[in-house]
Amino acid sequence: MKLLIIGLSLSFIAIGVLYYLNNELKKKLTYNNRALLALQKEFTQYQIDESRVKEKDTARMEIRHDNIAKTITKNEQLISAVNQRIPDEIKKCIKHIELGR
Repeated sequence: MKLLIIGLSLSFIAIGVLYYLNNELKKKLTYNNRALLALQKEFTQYQIDESRVKEKDTARMEIRHDNIAKTITKNEQLISAVNQRIPDEIKKCIKHIELGR
């Protein structure tokens, strides 16, 4: 009889301990799930922010390259205009030198 009472007492204690451990495990699982969801949201936001920064940088670089290309085109046009005027300017200088003699 004493063994039966001791056995029942130990089994109730074991059930109580298992119930307590199960609840603690559920709390930790819930906490871990919340932490992982928060990490996932933060990482997703980080990816979005990085994507936006990359797009802005790409757009800025494209604008800069377009401006450089326009400047190069203008300079090439100026150079070609100067190259067309050089023979005329040389002829004028030679005429002045010849007339001066």
